[in-house]
Amino acid sequence: MLRAPSRLAAPRLAPPLALSNSHRPPPFYPIPTWAERFPKALRWTHPYLSLARMDKPIGTWLLYWPCGASPWGITMAAYSSALPPSAWAWNLALFGTGAVVMRGAGCTINDLWDRDIDQKVDRTKLRPLASGEVKPLQALTFLGGQLSLGLAVLTQLNWYSIALGASSLSLVVLYPLMKRITHWPQLVLGLAFNWGALLGSSAVLGQCDWTVALPLYAGSVAWTIAYDTIYAHQDKTDDVHAGVKSTALLFGDQTRPILSAFSASFVSLLALSGYLNGQGPAFYALSVAGAAAHLAWQLRTVDLDSRESCWRTFASNRDLGAIVWSGLAVDYALKVAAASGTL
Repeated sequence: MLRAPSRLAAPRLAPPLALSNSHRPPPFYPIPTWAERFPKALRWTHPYLSLARMDKPIGTWLLYWPCGASPWGITMAAYSSALPPSAWAWNLALFGTGAVVMRGAGCTINDLWDRDIDQKVDRTKLRPLASGEVKPLQALTFLGGQLSLGLAVLTQLNWYSIALGASSLSLVVLYPLMKRITHWPQLVLGLAFNWGALLGSSAVLGQCDWTVALPLYAGSVAWTIAYDTIYAHQDKTDDVHAGVKSTALLFGDQTRPILSAFSASFVSLLALSGYLNGQGPAFYALSVAGAAAHLAWQLRTVDLDSRESCWRTFASNRDLGAIVWSGLAVDYALKVAAASGTL
């Protein structure tokens, strides 16, 4: 007798994962970047800029926004501690530099681990290590320079923050391995990418305000899982052949409702973090409501079977970061103005 499938069964893989050619996405054609328009004398730098993804800055924004040493966390800590505007601006610039450098270092580490896999994925086969344009020894030398710059940024902080920041390096190194052993590499990416939600609090306050920083960190991890799952849907067919695991493959045709839950978690934890930090009305009106509306738009409009749509939706999270920061910045500006008697 036939039985109805169990509700506890693992989600089915979405139809586009079928191995027939008729279900494969169209080939990926790289779009020329600003680095490829360099004068001839500087074109030797392009493979290294590409290795560090300097020619695709969206990942840097996604690293920069939620870091506690970024606009979100720095501004929250500045708001609670009445940090002077000059110190606030210095921290924003310092960790902006750190986001660029460490995002590039993470990409170099990722490509060193994944150069064999990248050769099998249409979207990544032209990356410098996968194509052979940069040799592993050259990439390791380049990585040494990136980490040295990252250390130079880190040493501008207090010792508590230096220790806290250095403790995240193991996550950065291990993340590329996760796609080989678990369907949850996006979770590990979130844990590594958003470590700054803890670090920024300590950088501004001298120690981490765990009450505020932990909800911000957990919410940012949920946000990373959501946007990186959409990103992973670009490669889901190639990943099946390459043996790569991801939440895109795990969630399959249940991706949209599952990501709705992660998005709701992000918005709720963001609101909780702001409440515990004593944020003002602008935070709830702009940051929380704006983030909720933007994520609802993403999940309603994204076509998970279209590489173009997945990339466009993934990249739009840069705007979500700016939306969240806008409310925090208005709250901080109003508090500074009130303290100075100009309001």
